[in-house]
Amino acid sequence: MDPTPERFVALARSSPWRWRTLRLRVLRGWGSPPFRALVRRPDGLRVEALDGTLLNAERQEPSRSRLFTSTGRGGDLVRPWSFETTPIFAEDGLVRRRPSEHEAQYDDPMLRDYRWVAMLDPVELADGHGRWLAEPQPDPVDVDGISAIDHHGREAWEALVRPGPSYDPRCPCCALLFSVESRARESADGGPTAADSVAGDQYADAHRVTLDVGTGVCVRSEEIGGSRPGWGHEVAIEAVDEAMPDELFAKRGHPLLEWIRR
Repeated sequence: MDPTPERFVALARSSPWRWRTLRLRVLRGWGSPPFRALVRRPDGLRVEALDGTLLNAERQEPSRSRLFTSTGRGGDLVRPWSFETTPIFAEDGLVRRRPSEHEAQYDDPMLRDYRWVAMLDPVELADGHGRWLAEPQPDPVDVDGISAIDHHGREAWEALVRPGPSYDPRCPCCALLFSVESRARESADGGPTAADSVAGDQYADAHRVTLDVGTGVCVRSEEIGGSRPGWGHEVAIEAVDEAMPDELFAKRGHPLLEWIRR
């Protein structure tokens, strides 16, 4: 496929249907030395130091929806993971429209904050505020200067991305694109406003974003301009859809995990 802005955002929307397990090396972005993570959708997460030392292993509970009946009785419903539902695909195989968040769960196992979840499934770059409404919504980001590149031995698409008014991150306090728009969402949720920023703080002029073509994962982000140029994250995908048995995720921890949790 040739990269286009339309395909770039469709790729960002497609991650839940493009992989089941992922082994990746985290190079920067979570306030720690580089480490390795194994992710098995929907619930498994294993974290290792690069020398193989186990830092943490766990299986996280799936999300639940509360049901209410005409009698007033409630119950819990575990929504199916998104790959068990069928989206609307375009002819190129990318997702044009996802099932609603009420029909399926999308969150991968979380490490430290929701930026990790957004990195694995960067739908916030594709579908903005009101993403589940039937009416067309403004694009959440502008995509410019897109090109095909090699990212640690894998095909990737890179672009300059600028958020717009409908940008709606998975969690505004840890958005992939820290911006006036993400701060506005955070403020609407009761968080700080743009006026609460440190004196002299400036938002990025744009963000350089790299998506892995095979998985849809956001493997790199970088702020361009602003008060913290170069800030962002980078991961290198080492393997996709390799077998990951339950034993890898038997709950264990290690004191060294603190350098990730801080």
